[in-house]
Parts: sequence; structure tokens; C-alpha cells
Amino acid sequence: MIETDLRGVPATALWTLHLRAAEAARPDTVLPDPRAVQLVTEVDFAFEECLGAARPWMAQSIALRSRCFDGVVRAFLDTHPDGTVVALGEGLETQFWRVDNGRARWVTVDLAAPLELRRRVLPHGERQRLIACDARDLRWMTGIDASRGVLVTAQGLLMYLEFAQVTALIAACAGAFPRGALVFDTVSRRMSARTRTHGKGPGGQPLPPMPWGMDAADRERLRTVHPAITGVSDVPLPAGRGLLGYLAPRAASVPVLRGDRPLVTRLRFGHRCEAHALPAEPPAHVTVPPPPSSSAARSACRRRRTPW
Repeated sequence: MIETDLRGVPATALWTLHLRAAEAARPDTVLPDPRAVQLVTEVDFAFEECLGAARPWMAQSIALRSRCFDGVVRAFLDTHPDGTVVALGEGLETQFWRVDNGRARWVTVDLAAPLELRRRVLPHGERQRLIACDARDLRWMTGIDASRGVLVTAQGLLMYLEFAQVTALIAACAGAFPRGALVFDTVSRRMSARTRTHGKGPGGQPLPPMPWGMDAADRERLRTVHPAITGVSDVPLPAGRGLLGYLAPRAASVPVLRGDRPLVTRLRFGHRCEAHALPAEPPAHVTVPPPPSSSAARSACRRRRTPW
């Protein structure tokens, strides 16, 4: 058994692994992921004791999100078979082994503690590179070969950042990777607000605050973050099992879900002269308003948190 001691936001990697493995173990799974099933038996963490039994609907939701990202990565590799995928805040995600085409280069960017755990529990070959770096520290971009295409993924990450940090990161990616793309998921504004008022996650554990939430009506405004952003599009979740699986790809057309749902968004970057700038701060003309802040949220960020 391999010991783990992740805390705060990095510990969410244990929760998502728990749910993906539970879903993958089903005979009717929506996400075949034998690597995740094996991994939960090798990490020294009391998953069910700390997080509770994996609820089937929640496990399927996380699996459908992962499958959605898998689809975007596969489409990228279909057109850029020798391209580079940069996975920000990857945690214990096992996507590489689900989508690898045998040619792509894969770069994992994460904080030192979760990256060290990933290094110990998952095999890594010569086409995989691990960078111990905060995603907000743009030094991770050094040495990324953009000549064969770059796709940046941020699965389960940007909601834990402040609005200004998100727009600065998006602008930096747009400037550094002309003709590249960024795919990320977000929670709704309402969900963001709930996490700032001591919401509960699996096993009754406190939810880490998610300072940034975005509704579908806000999405098109992301185009103004950087002049190299040439496309902003929704990536619907794939269909799954049962009622949840039926509604997942249709949520945008269901009135009760339309305005309060998680989103997966893809940004495409053009090849403009402006694309070579790397602004440290978001442009002043960005019009997406940040969510209201609170002293409680800032205090919660400083406290030790258990896994979500």
C-alpha cells in the first residue's frame, strides 16, 4: 500500500478517483477505467470510511465528465496525432491510459504533493512529463512544444481559483499556444455560492470553497479575455445510464437545469500577432463580473480541510 497525505483542494483527487473507480467497476459502466479500479486498491486511504460509499448517480456524473474530456482529447489527437496534451491539476486522473494513441506527448502540471503521489502510484513513460508547479505560475509553459498542436485541459480545477486568476491563466494560454485550445469545466454561480457557505460533500466532509462560478449566459464573454480567442463553444456531456444519463447531454434544453448546471467549455486560439503577449493580469475590458467574496470563504481557505 502506498501512503497518501493530501489536504485541501489536492485531496479532491482522492474523491474523484473513488467515484471513477466505483463507476468503472460496474458491468454497465459508462467509463471503462481499469487503471482507476486498480489504483484504489494500492493507495493507503480509507475511501469509504472518510468519503462514504460512492453514490451511483454521483459516480456516474464524475465519469461522464471524464468521458466528455476524453472525447475532446481524442478529437484533438485525431487531427494532431503528435500533439501535446497539457493536463493542469491532473491529480490521480488516469485519462492518459484511456486515450493514448501511442504518439502524443502528455504533460502533467500539479502541485508538488499530489504530483509526487502520482509519480509513485502510476507508471510514466518517455512521452509523459511531470511538472511540479502551480498552474497559476506560468513557468510551466517553458519547454512546451507548440509546433505540433497543444491542447490544455483543466478538469476540476478552475472553480477553485479566483476570477482574476482564471482570466489571467486563459489569457496566458491563448498567448502562448496559437492555434491551440483549452477545455475546462465550471460550476454554476449558485453552486459556487453554496460552497462559500459551508456546503457538505461526500461523507459529510466540508466542500472546499469554489470562488469562481459561471453560468451559460456568461460563457460567450470569455471571448473578450484575449484577442487570440477565436472560438468559444459548449461541450455537452455524453449520454449515460438511466434518467441521469438521458438528461446529461440534454441539460441545456431542460428549463429547470438550463441555468444551474456544470459546464464544459472549449476555447480555440487563433494565430494572431497579439497571441505572443503573456499578460500577467486579465485585460481591463473583461466584462464577466466576479462572484461576491466573503471573509468566511477566505477563512475557510486557510483552514485544514478534509477530502471532498
